[in-house]
Amino acid sequence: MARLGDICTVNMGQSPESSTYNTEGNGLPFFQGNADFGDLHPTTRIWCSEPAKIAKPNDILISVRAPIGALNIADTECCIGRGLAALTVNPELCNQKYLWYGLENKVEELNSKGTGSTFKAISKNILYEAEIPLPPIIEQVKISAILDKVSSLITLRKQQLAKLDELVKARFLEMFGDPEQNTKKWPLQKLENLCNVGSSKRIYQNEMSSFGVPFWRVSDLVNKMDAGYADSGLFIPEEKYNELKQTGLVPKTGDVLITSRGTLGRCYIVKKEDQFYFQDGMISWLSNFAEDITPLYLQYLFTMSGFRKQIDSLQAGSTVAYLSISMLKRLRIMIPSKKLLQLFASFAVDVDKYRLTIQQGLDKLEILKKALMEEYFGGGELM
Repeated sequence: MARLGDICTVNMGQSPESSTYNTEGNGLPFFQGNADFGDLHPTTRIWCSEPAKIAKPNDILISVRAPIGALNIADTECCIGRGLAALTVNPELCNQKYLWYGLENKVEELNSKGTGSTFKAISKNILYEAEIPLPPIIEQVKISAILDKVSSLITLRKQQLAKLDELVKARFLEMFGDPEQNTKKWPLQKLENLCNVGSSKRIYQNEMSSFGVPFWRVSDLVNKMDAGYADSGLFIPEEKYNELKQTGLVPKTGDVLITSRGTLGRCYIVKKEDQFYFQDGMISWLSNFAEDITPLYLQYLFTMSGFRKQIDSLQAGSTVAYLSISMLKRLRIMIPSKKLLQLFASFAVDVDKYRLTIQQGLDKLEILKKALMEEYFGGGELM
């Protein structure tokens, strides 16, 4: 094992005087934290004429606060703020890409050592003392090449999934037109006239249990949509769930849940195998749809930039991103022909079948990468 401080220089960022920031390209690119990171290299949004801390080209940049452990590589000399540290690798001791993967494997450990009440951050000493296995350089290069290949395949699968989403959205616009201008002049209806718009029954803290039926918050619903699972660690007793179900207060297959706090308007269609309850107010619930509309159509309508402008307009003057039930009820929905709704559904289902195949391949690759990372760097257990 080798300490990071023994195989690279650890340069902690420091934010310069705000009066030295500019958007005219005067000075060095200034990166403040993870918000500036791209897939591999950061994106320059502002420059600094009097940098306090400078990172070298090809330094590994690591986010040391909010969040800890995000990685990028500096593609030019740059100024780094206190949200970042720059690692200059000693090439005689360590392959840079090998160190990248070693750091990627230590995110959980580094986060566990973060301190702070508002948000966690790690110190130079924590980075300096972090350890990774250090086989001979030739072995490091071989390991990096293997992980590069798997990572490239993972990136490719993710790009394929993104392109499928773009394909469905393009087909939506082709069939139904731009929702902002209603370019195809479809009849408009308020959402409240097309379905029931509501939320769950409030569950109080003393009604929670340590096991039973999962209870989803907004973050759990987002995880369900993005990662395919929700694991809040919160539950309500099965007896309570059955009581709610008997009185019609549990979402059914085909109902739509909408994120209504933070990231607004993301839709999840309830599946047959789902069993959960959810947080009132933070998640809205659409049910009992009229024949003029389908959950699938609504799900994609809410992703359209033209339609999202409607949602944004409802937020005017609000200091908190919140989509209330009354706001949802007022949304104006285009009502296409039933034939087009059926054709779009058929197209989306076919794309979903292909998406499932790609997603399964992605899942296998991510499992493989995790296994390789554990083999090369250990299980990321806390020191």
